[in-house]
Amino acid sequence: MAEGGSVNMQTLHESFKKFASYGDTKATGNEMTGKNWAKLCKDCKIIDGKTITSTDVDIVFSKVKGKTARVITFEEFKNALAELAPKRFKGQSKEEATEAAYKLIVGKDPTNVGITKVTKTGAVDRLTDTSKYTGSHKGRFNEDGKGKGKIGREDVIEKTGYVGAYKGAGTYDEKAKEK
Repeated sequence: MAEGGSVNMQTLHESFKKFASYGDTKATGNEMTGKNWAKLCKDCKIIDGKTITSTDVDIVFSKVKGKTARVITFEEFKNALAELAPKRFKGQSKEEATEAAYKLIVGKDPTNVGITKVTKTGAVDRLTDTSKYTGSHKGRFNEDGKGKGKIGREDVIEKTGYVGAYKGAGTYDEKAKEK
């Protein structure tokens, strides 16, 4: 096989360990799950969507692992790549194809795609713009858009004896003196 070729097996093993321990804090990096095998194939462009799909990757994983096993070792990993490589790199010998598959993986790390980004689309901007609030919700924020806290959530009761929206509040005493 491509053991002594231009690909350093030590760096391939390091990439294997990184993918094997990805997403699992208890993983030692010596055995890889099917999920991490599929991630490795996707991140390293072994899955091209035409000649090799995720289904092919899952089938090869099932073939190389033991009957009752749920994980593969580094040796089984190399066997799985040797089985996928001729299909991925058509027109090359099995050894050349395996070497090309190794080159795709060497030095790669698992990627975190779209996990840490916070998106603010037009709808979110519109719904969180406090200057456009109306009705009772408008009173919960000051002019800067900052919340007023408890004062903005509670109805403050004035004990004046007048209805809340009465425009002539405080004029009774003046009218009583006139009579």
